[in-house]
Amino acid sequence: MRCILLVILLLGSFCGSALAWGDTAHQVICEVAFRLAKPATQAEIQRLINSNPSATFPDFSESCVLADHQRTRPAEHFLNLPRDSAGLSADQCPLAPKCVLTAILSDLKIVSSKNEPDASRLFALESLGHWVGDIHQPMHVSFLDDRGGNTISVSGCARNLHAVWDSCLVDYAVGRDVVKAAASLMAMITPDMQAQWTSFSPRDWDNETFAIAKADRTRYCVVHDQSCDPTGESLTITTEYLESNKLVVQEQLQKAAVRLARILDTALGN
Repeated sequence: MRCILLVILLLGSFCGSALAWGDTAHQVICEVAFRLAKPATQAEIQRLINSNPSATFPDFSESCVLADHQRTRPAEHFLNLPRDSAGLSADQCPLAPKCVLTAILSDLKIVSSKNEPDASRLFALESLGHWVGDIHQPMHVSFLDDRGGNTISVSGCARNLHAVWDSCLVDYAVGRDVVKAAASLMAMITPDMQAQWTSFSPRDWDNETFAIAKADRTRYCVVHDQSCDPTGESLTITTEYLESNKLVVQEQLQKAAVRLARILDTALGN
């Protein structure tokens, strides 16, 4: 199965830029979430995976990358807001019928339902793990006119600002070894952090991420009055830029994992 998944991932890598965090980030988030989940939740996750004998992934962490490589539900990987937005005040997508927030809420209901067939719950489970990762990626809670930084060219480690946050910063912050990165991030998560981070709703997660997108250190936009406008400057990704955002990326990965574990405990726990 691992060989089959590897072929899928390699083929996907030649089909254009990824839609979200790179594979490493998504796998790290879901690996940490699985380890943090209660034993009953872990058992139900694995039962759902095993219920599909033709599944191309052996475990939860690898299932969380499929939404990118299979290009499923493209509108639900991100959430666009107006340039003058102060954030969300309702569980709705401001500029589209569907977005990553509504995807999380919809798939969570399916995963939680004992009346849904296992095939539907499994598809929703692997999608949910992916969406929770996406909503914590700052370029995925951003603006339509620059496609979440995809049209902002940079020099340095990637071709555009979106790709910097997908992969370059993740590589710099946690490395490419999923198991090692997961263990390192878990070791830094305290009970107080878990309690604080899980007191928020998915809409709050979105607003947190949007604030990071607009932050000065991200250099995605510059605030004029109520509007966060394009910077109009070329951006070189230096070591200083990577170092400035390293802890931000680490914490976003940790938050995503902690929150995913909590909602899965609620949805799947006996």
